[in-house]
Amino acid sequence: MGRIVRAISKDASVVCSAIDGRDIVARIEQIHKTSAVCTAALGRLTLGASLLGFGLKGKDDSVTLRMAGGGPAGTLIAVSDSFGNVKSYIQNPVVEIPLNSVGKLDVGGAVGTDGTLSVIKDLGLKEPYSGQIPIVSGEIAEDITSYLAVSEQVPSVCALGVLVNPDLTCAQAGGFLIQLLPFAPEEAADVIEKNIRSMQSVTKMLSQGLSAEDIAMKALEGLEPDVLDDFKVEYRCDCSKERVERALVSLGQQQLEELSRDEVTEVKCHFCDKVYHFTSGEVKELMKR
Repeated sequence: MGRIVRAISKDASVVCSAIDGRDIVARIEQIHKTSAVCTAALGRLTLGASLLGFGLKGKDDSVTLRMAGGGPAGTLIAVSDSFGNVKSYIQNPVVEIPLNSVGKLDVGGAVGTDGTLSVIKDLGLKEPYSGQIPIVSGEIAEDITSYLAVSEQVPSVCALGVLVNPDLTCAQAGGFLIQLLPFAPEEAADVIEKNIRSMQSVTKMLSQGLSAEDIAMKALEGLEPDVLDDFKVEYRCDCSKERVERALVSLGQQQLEELSRDEVTEVKCHFCDKVYHFTSGEVKELMKR
């Protein structure tokens, strides 16, 4: 189970959320059987969604991040509730490409840069809020930072990291999101900029034993920060047979009739490893709805 911590500066003008999400990314690899670069890409997007979701106010609110950059990994989707619990999906889970110019997993190459990052927030209103920006780098964190600056006009810094072992298991995974509120003084921005320059990568800090709280406090050092929230978070899919039934009904009579000819119809959830089975009789019952 992961952990997410939110810290705030003494004058309440700067907020930093940090996450240790190794268990979350380990679960992603187990479910989707991802190659190393896809584990890193989907892991980063999922942790980014968790950090954004954690900032939502309503207990039933949710946020969905969708990246479609035209790269070999295809479309990536991550969904978070307002407590930071997440689920995610990748179109092509196995991609093998060379390391990037600095010898690291080429997440940008797998995701691609010819496309968009879409952010959909379901805040319990009639229509969900939706924003979209062109992908900046495909490295995920830069794209989330760009989205917040362009679509929500919130000066932010996002950092995300996933370290994958040679056996494809997750060694470390985490990130942080710093957001400056409109009344934040210029000096606060200068302090944050100085802190960021002095900080090592997220995965290095986690490898050295730093906790999510340590990282959040380090990011706000000099601003007299205090911890505001501390929650356990996990990879959590909310699928159910009832939801799958509604999805099947939405296919329409013709497709349901075709499915009813099979003795058993198997439906697998895109987000987790659950499989649902429907007999021919059950499919025929769905046709009556």
